[in-house]
Amino acid sequence: MLMDGFDRGVVPMLGLAMLVLAVVAFVLALVAREDAYRAAGKQTKTFWLVILGITVLVDFFLGMLFLQIAGLVATIVFFVDVRPALKQVSGGGGRRSGGSSSDGPYGPYNGGR
Repeated sequence: MLMDGFDRGVVPMLGLAMLVLAVVAFVLALVAREDAYRAAGKQTKTFWLVILGITVLVDFFLGMLFLQIAGLVATIVFFVDVRPALKQVSGGGGRRSGGSSSDGPYGPYNGGR
């Protein structure tokens, strides 16, 4: 009885979470510039679109746990390694608004003058 509830409640929610993560990673890989991948020293945009696209298809249609876990690993690698590198070379890392390195939380630091 406990396993029946687990199979009907928790497993589908985990599958849905993996699908959502894969779709988000695919969209982020799609909107990134091709030259940013080369500048960051990562695999090509096409490589990541194929890997993440296969992950989305497996999560949506097949539901085979081994393939889903492999896709989850690829999605996590994209989020923790590739995306931060892409943001850094694209100028997306760091501050949201422009400012110098001496700016503090309340404005520019003027050295106590």
